[in-house]
Amino acid sequence: MKIFRGFAIAGALVAFALAMLGSWTRINNAGMTCPDWPLCQGAIVPALHGGVVFEWAHRLLAGLETFVVAGLIAIGWRMRASIPALGPMLIALGAVFVLQVLIGGATIKFANSPPSVTIHWGTAMLLLATLVSLVVVAFAYKPGRIAPAIARRGVGPLFIATAWLWVTMCLGAFVSSSGAGLACPSVPGCSTTFLAQTGPQTLQMIHRFFAAGVFVLGATGLMLLPATRRRAAATTRIAVILSAIQIALGVLNVLHEMPMALREAHAATAMATFLTFVVATAFTSLEAAGEPDFAAAPASASA
Repeated sequence: MKIFRGFAIAGALVAFALAMLGSWTRINNAGMTCPDWPLCQGAIVPALHGGVVFEWAHRLLAGLETFVVAGLIAIGWRMRASIPALGPMLIALGAVFVLQVLIGGATIKFANSPPSVTIHWGTAMLLLATLVSLVVVAFAYKPGRIAPAIARRGVGPLFIATAWLWVTMCLGAFVSSSGAGLACPSVPGCSTTFLAQTGPQTLQMIHRFFAAGVFVLGATGLMLLPATRRRAAATTRIAVILSAIQIALGVLNVLHEMPMALREAHAATAMATFLTFVVATAFTSLEAAGEPDFAAAPASASA
């Protein structure tokens, strides 16, 4: 189990760094400094200068992640009998990783078009979510009996909040890559009205609506959690706070006309918020499946 945990942590950390590096590469307009794939400027190791460093490092890190993911799947597959959900999760991990690699190549082929960038980012978040969920399972899973119905309360709302945030991030990627980040130069409305007049403005306002929805759904999920679920509640509380910080960063980006530092902070906080929601959902799902402390309650009461 220790080796599996180590690979799971390594996979999640490398994937996080990979996604952040990819985001920074795009923000710095370096995504097409390697116009071919899988080589970079026709070489395995190109002349490293300017934006090429970002893009080539991104690909190098992706190569490292290949070995980490392969090792994680190989080790975890032998443990799948002891953890019921592990087998399907490892299959999902392998499928999403292969898909992400292929989409990465397609993104270059389509010259970092907004749809390709959005799909690449969305798949990266699915990969990260799977890896982080595996970390939670590796450390927090405990076999137990089926928990009472009240223990399952809160799983649905948190899952919805997490999925909603994933859509919000995909919308943000499309807004950013299509140059619509300042289509609405004021907040909370678009110029003097909440009604968008152009396509880019519509994208911007939809993204803002979804961002506000993340906070509302997260807070709702927190209120619906049973009081005894302290671990899930604490994680959800952090996720809700991060979502508020993320909204504030979005507002600052608009007011200050999207300086590089704020754009990168906005991307990093979005990932941190999403992953915290993923952890909260994973905790809630494990607790709903029946951990010993929850499963023991009915037995002790009947005794």
